[in-house]
Amino acid sequence: MSRDAAPVNSKPAPATAPANDPSPWTDLDEDGSGLTVDNFLTTMLSQLVTALRSTVTKPYAEQFGLTVPEWRILALLAHARALPFAELVTQSTSDKALVSRTLRLLEDRGLVQLTSAGNTPRKKLLCAITEAGIALHDQVMPLARRGQAEVIRQLSPQEREAVYQGLRKLLRAQA
Repeated sequence: MSRDAAPVNSKPAPATAPANDPSPWTDLDEDGSGLTVDNFLTTMLSQLVTALRSTVTKPYAEQFGLTVPEWRILALLAHARALPFAELVTQSTSDKALVSRTLRLLEDRGLVQLTSAGNTPRKKLLCAITEAGIALHDQVMPLARRGQAEVIRQLSPQEREAVYQGLRKLLRAQA
């Protein structure tokens, strides 16, 4: 292989839009005829989430031996201290099977404690963070905050406010 040839397994660099690319959302008609799949809100959010998980969340989670789903569940439980299984599924925006598997792995590591009220269905399961889980969370959270701040600070203060308020508005409208 020549020195200039790319390795066989290399991934192409992701395509990025020019910084001042005109927005197809500005003069949007009711039927959305000016939209293409690549500028659908869902497509762009999905691409951003995937990129951020890979470049921001995954490195600090892996540094502490956590998967991204494990970190998400641990962070939610650290905030609430305990949640019913069904509420944890809702707040995590993950499917029940993933939350269940993740909880079992965290329980095996002594990071969460799962208790049920007798022979009740799984949705009645109470999920609580342990002292070890809190200690791990408290080690990871400063890195998580720093990584998130680094991404957010790529936007001007006005852009940050617009993005934050726009996302909150869309979340409220979908509830």
